[in-house]
Amino acid sequence: MAGSTFRTNPVSLHDLLKSCNDGKMQLPDFQRSWVWDEDRIKSLIASISRAFPVGALMTLETGGGVNFKPRTIEGAPEAASNVSPAELLLDGQQRMTSLYQVTLRGQVVKTVTPKKQPVERWFFIDMRKSLDLSSDREDAILSVPKDKIVRSDFNRQIESDFSTTEKEFENLVFPLSRVFDGMAWQMEFVTWANANGRMQELWPVVQQFYTEVLANFTGYQVPVIALDKSTTKEAVCTVFEKVNTGGKPLDAFELVTAIYAADGHELRKDWYGDGRDNKGRHGRFVNAQKLADAEKGILANVANTDFLHVTSLFYTRDLRRAAEALGKEGKDLPQVTGKREALLNLPLSAYKQYQDQAEQGFLKAAKFLFTQRVYRLFDLPYQSQIISLAAILADIGDAWELEANRDKLTKWYWCGVLGELYGSAVESRISRDFLEVPVWLAGGKVPATVSEASFRPERLKTMRMRLSAAYKGVNALLMKEKAKDFRSGQEFDHTVFFGESVDIHHIFPKKWCEDRGIKSDIYDSIINKTPLSYRTNRIIGGVAPSAYLSKLETGSADASAISPAKLDGCLTSHLIEPALLRGDDFAGFMDARQKALLNLIEHAMGKQSPGAIASTSDYPDELDEDEEEAEFTVAAQ
Repeated sequence: MAGSTFRTNPVSLHDLLKSCNDGKMQLPDFQRSWVWDEDRIKSLIASISRAFPVGALMTLETGGGVNFKPRTIEGAPEAASNVSPAELLLDGQQRMTSLYQVTLRGQVVKTVTPKKQPVERWFFIDMRKSLDLSSDREDAILSVPKDKIVRSDFNRQIESDFSTTEKEFENLVFPLSRVFDGMAWQMEFVTWANANGRMQELWPVVQQFYTEVLANFTGYQVPVIALDKSTTKEAVCTVFEKVNTGGKPLDAFELVTAIYAADGHELRKDWYGDGRDNKGRHGRFVNAQKLADAEKGILANVANTDFLHVTSLFYTRDLRRAAEALGKEGKDLPQVTGKREALLNLPLSAYKQYQDQAEQGFLKAAKFLFTQRVYRLFDLPYQSQIISLAAILADIGDAWELEANRDKLTKWYWCGVLGELYGSAVESRISRDFLEVPVWLAGGKVPATVSEASFRPERLKTMRMRLSAAYKGVNALLMKEKAKDFRSGQEFDHTVFFGESVDIHHIFPKKWCEDRGIKSDIYDSIINKTPLSYRTNRIIGGVAPSAYLSKLETGSADASAISPAKLDGCLTSHLIEPALLRGDDFAGFMDARQKALLNLIEHAMGKQSPGAIASTSDYPDELDEDEEEAEFTVAAQ
């Protein structure tokens, strides 16, 4: 029978803080630093001074399968770092650190103001205010400068002075740094009060404060949810995310970093570098295939978890092959996967084994994308498909340079893009492609991404926005098929692409279409768009195609004249029928170009589209799913 892997019990606040001070309770290294400002600290102290609940803590017993690198709570003595902790604090760091710094550490607290300005503060309780039921308890909590003197008028006027114990007695303020040493403070107070003839006047206030306020600290019990050592890594990650919704999001990379750190490996340095000569893997990816005019390379958005995903694919495939060698079949075989649970169970040895191979796979993926005329992040159809592309290229190595393999790989890529297969169920798609594509390249069965992909002819009419992977794909295919700029006659290689600020533009201009009552559903379709340089688009403006073609043929001070025959050749390279464009025949142009683009897509995918081509006059009223999502997002902002 399954049993609970946690227990819930109250623990004395003082005992918890002592555990932090002694190093018996520490933090997992993935936890962020202590960040609370002085107002939040005062609010927390006020709640405890009234014995109000401030939330439960969550701890993890050490010595189990989750072996995180620990670090002591901020401000703990150096000796605490040499202690092997009995438990790690998963939730409650900000509260416990604040209370430890204020009450037990005995030193000035280095915090920040609500405006994030660094300050050093001591915290006191005004006894009289704390006992005044009509007063807000937070007003009784005082934060004062390092010298314990509160000044005003640009530091010229002293408002309060708590700089000595005697002045604390005089002002009836209690130092929170002695909250667990209150009896000794009272004895000192009695000695002072008797010597100064103030005992009868002040002692009743001190007694009442001790009973009604200070005792709430010494007797405070904190509910603690303690996870035992049998808790899995996946459970720890899930639990932490559930309880830490207001804090720093935690992903698998952070947890794996903490796990590897326990074995002395700095995973974060692998990814981000050391801030000096080593720019890290992320830096190398950002600059991969990056040209002078590009802000970032095509791999700039590859996440650290994407990289771990590829190494996990190799490791889990090893596990599957080992199971197959033992005769296991079907459901008994381990999954080949890069899911979070798999990443958390990725051994450091496997990461080290495959990290260089995986990196080369990503760098080759960047080169491959350039050959497909995908130059910018902005134009990348699917970020997720880079993971499978990198894994496949890492697996096949130099074999990708063989023409037959490149042709198959190209076909697979465009089936994924134009078949829009990387928009959902991505994890399973990546794993299947990693297993199936290399086998196909070696002469085996066609992968599911190729066999399942299809492109409906009517889809061209609904592709209106760059959010669509297929929309971006058609644009890249036109450049790949050597489309030439109308003005310069140059093909869109990477030099022209960046040097001439190439982007997707209307062929029949928006203004011309609107003047003739043509709906945006129609003229915004990818059928009426093509890659053009910024300068060419300026010449096109909002006039009829026949007019801007005439301008191109005539030339100007900024553009050389181009012959009709050469211009027709440029138009043809964009799959545009010159006679239809010169005749301003919008309907004829749309029908002809839809057929031409469909042929281009079929060639890229290596298969015919299902169904017949409908007239472009039959446009659906509904939005493309990507466009609908975009409109919903904009409306919600």
